[in-house]
Amino acid sequence: MFFSSSVLRLILLLCLFSFSTASSSDSTSAEQTLRPQEEIQKLKLIREELKKINKPAVKTVQSSDGDTIDCVSTHQQPAFDHPLLKGQRPVDPPEIPKGFSKEEESYEEDSQLWSLSGESCPEGTIPIRRTTEQDMLRASSAGRFGRKLRRARRDSTSNGHEHAVGYVTGRQYYGAKASINVWSPRVTSQYEFSLSQIWVIAGSFTHDLNTIEAGWQISPELYGDTFPRFFTYWTSDAYRTTGCYNLLCSGFVQTNRRIAIGAAISPRSSYRGRQFDISLLIWKDPKHGHWWLQFGSGALVGYWPSFLFTHLKQHGSMVQFGGEIVNNRPGGSHTSTQMGSGHFAGEGFGKASYFRNLQIVDWDNTLIPASNLKMLADHPNCYDIRGGTNRVWGNYFYYGGPGKNPRCP
Repeated sequence: MFFSSSVLRLILLLCLFSFSTASSSDSTSAEQTLRPQEEIQKLKLIREELKKINKPAVKTVQSSDGDTIDCVSTHQQPAFDHPLLKGQRPVDPPEIPKGFSKEEESYEEDSQLWSLSGESCPEGTIPIRRTTEQDMLRASSAGRFGRKLRRARRDSTSNGHEHAVGYVTGRQYYGAKASINVWSPRVTSQYEFSLSQIWVIAGSFTHDLNTIEAGWQISPELYGDTFPRFFTYWTSDAYRTTGCYNLLCSGFVQTNRRIAIGAAISPRSSYRGRQFDISLLIWKDPKHGHWWLQFGSGALVGYWPSFLFTHLKQHGSMVQFGGEIVNNRPGGSHTSTQMGSGHFAGEGFGKASYFRNLQIVDWDNTLIPASNLKMLADHPNCYDIRGGTNRVWGNYFYYGGPGKNPRCP
């Protein structure tokens, strides 16, 4: 049997990965025996998945952070592999919610590393971060690549997910908006992450949870580095079988040719230095019912078709803003993975990370302040949150923390 050099090279990588993660005890030595046929089958599955994810490129851009950005024809993006979207093209732009002001926004759409050199994709195409074999090898399985682990509500003691969030509930929500401070928190393990995002939620937290999510995240497992990256997510069944990050499955329909979902954000904030934030707006188009995403002062990124959801076909029942990390308890103690800036909320501006100008979209497609905001930090000695209101920032909060410390062993 003959294999190409690239195939043999990847088999070697797979073997090395298997060896490095195997137990060294004699009792499991038999299980460590490498099975070339199984590795070849795994490689075959990975390449089949890559064919689904990576589409033919009209143009390719090499980013300074190592990413390859493919400019893909809009109608060939992964979303249009969905049976209900095959043969279609993106819908017309929606009506912007009343009360939206471009003057409040400070971060424009040229805030991604790949486009800082002036590169962009041609008309009729969208930029997609290319997924590599190495990306998929880092995942727990090819089938779960690009998906969050299933988990319960915000109480994360059993599964390692920890939060510091502000949230509103008790009415019908048709969208949300916030400006999110961007940092580069330390993530200490490949299988942990740190993110800051908006959630629009409906359904129960057990089996039929619907979510729409967008923000920035650091995820070494997903991206292979520690850059903060713009991301999206969705699920319609509590993270079980539906949904994915970014454009890694059929779902989100991208319409913007300048913003790459999953690409690194630049610049980032610095402690006692300059502060940068990204403004995100998610809202339900009153005409067609799809959920749209806007970045910055008016750049439409794309939309989640309404048919992806059950409960969110109508409206959301909760909106959350804030941070989340994964704590794998290395060595039996709390992780040192940071949330936000890595500093507690009490340190304030220039030191702690913030969300500002928190708003929701009501039934009349109008942006209104997110009043009656409740705060929750499920491990406040590790990561905390403090809110407030003022004339410039409206409803806001500081949040985050260092993780492991004397009060968080």
